[in-house]
Amino acid sequence: MAGQAGPAQTYVNGEWLEGNPKLLGPMTHAMWLASLVFDGARAFEGVAPDLDLHCERVVRSARALGLGPTLSAGEIVEVAQEGVARFPVGTALYIRPMFWAEGGFVDNDPDTTQFALSVYASPFPDCSGAKVAVSTKRRPTPETAPTQAKAACLYPQAGLAMREAKGRGFENAIMLDTLGHVAEFATANIFIAKDGAVHTPVPNGTFLDGITRQRVIRLLRAEGMEVLERTVSVEDVMTADEVFSTGNYAKLMPITRVEDRDYQPGPVYTRARKLYWDYAHG
Repeated sequence: MAGQAGPAQTYVNGEWLEGNPKLLGPMTHAMWLASLVFDGARAFEGVAPDLDLHCERVVRSARALGLGPTLSAGEIVEVAQEGVARFPVGTALYIRPMFWAEGGFVDNDPDTTQFALSVYASPFPDCSGAKVAVSTKRRPTPETAPTQAKAACLYPQAGLAMREAKGRGFENAIMLDTLGHVAEFATANIFIAKDGAVHTPVPNGTFLDGITRQRVIRLLRAEGMEVLERTVSVEDVMTADEVFSTGNYAKLMPITRVEDRDYQPGPVYTRARKLYWDYAHG
């Protein structure tokens, strides 16, 4: 559920730069005090589903972290479209807008907010299935971290969960909240199917209510499927008929193993994936 970047173009200060330009110095607030937010969208097969929503969210994230966004969501969409056009048509791309603070002491100085947007080749991962473990790492609460933002400072915990899972022979991790309820995967939102109904953790402020997550819920409900946003336990996952993820990188991915329990990609996942692809191309 994560990948390596390919050829990249980055927009900064009105120009496009190739590769990995050096934008942060040792005195940059974001480098040593983590005042950076980002978002991620996809362009593939000639479409960029929900690009506007991703650009709106990065602006909200910036404000939530006390930054001063220097571009509107609409302006970010225009920059993103310009970046996509710099690649061959149909290339699978990742679009990543970012705001960060250049100055400040502990608290960032919003007047020093900077912006960059990277577009880079990022093929979709093999969607035949992923094996996941239940992590010992927990998601923070809104009182303990800026969980209302897609902030870089939240991701080291997810990285530790991934490292722990990979050390046990798995590819990703299910992370719990501080009460021990299922929150999400380390890199995506989680869904389960049981007896024809779909269940997913209710947003409780400890994890990102993903844009792809929201879209899949709406698409399934429009098809007449029952989708329940509720408290989900590890036992619920282990006794489910299907488990799958939603997120920007892979969009939808079946889970084929959780700890010692095997699963098969099932009809709910298959239907959800088709609905999403139909939506994206519609």
